[in-house]
Amino acid sequence: MVSKTQMKPVLCLLVLNEYQCLKVIIPKLLKKKSTLNISKIYAIDGGSIDHSVKYLEKNKIKVIGQSIKGRGNAFKIAFKNIKAENFIFYSPDGNENMNDIKKFKKYFDQNYELIIASRMMKGATNEEDTQIIKLRKWANNFFNFIANFSFNRGNKYITDSINGFRGITLKASKKINISADDFTVEYQMTIRAMKKKLKIYEFPTKESDRIYGTTKAKSIPTGLRFIKRYLSEFFNLN
Repeated sequence: MVSKTQMKPVLCLLVLNEYQCLKVIIPKLLKKKSTLNISKIYAIDGGSIDHSVKYLEKNKIKVIGQSIKGRGNAFKIAFKNIKAENFIFYSPDGNENMNDIKKFKKYFDQNYELIIASRMMKGATNEEDTQIIKLRKWANNFFNFIANFSFNRGNKYITDSINGFRGITLKASKKINISADDFTVEYQMTIRAMKKKLKIYEFPTKESDRIYGTTKAKSIPTGLRFIKRYLSEFFNLN
């Protein structure tokens, strides 16, 4: 039987029309694969209409398609279709530091159930840090504060409750049973992990600019969705 310290997590790429980014990220990822402490790479595709799927398959990365779109559904599909004990979720758009993938296994081995690469803690870098007006960072910190104030009783202050670059155990995913279908899924995941008093760990990461294109999440509608998600969790509506 394989001991827990020998089990490597799977890496799940969350993909939706990222062909231009994939052309840059995938060759680097495959070159580094043996050093990243992962067992296998999967891609969860949200319905790409560019060349993303063909490119991934050409590079021998198993693609799992979504019949129902939405970032939250991508997480659910990963848990349902991939046989693994530990999962790392990674967006291959250039924002997330590839070299930090290898850090997750160490914290899984220490029995942490939810591991977040934080853009907000000491030693980290957020893509807005060089800007005077940091609307997305300030909004993120606001949602961090209300989540910690309302729900966090068993962990240190969580500095980046929203970031998608994270790892979670299969057992923890079953405990929190996410219901969010959209991009508030990470926020819901963190809040429910707080409610269940799961072991959460954060380490600092350095966020970079997207390689190509712009974020699909518009600030005001996105903020309203996060407020709705917070209220839903506060009043236990789903």
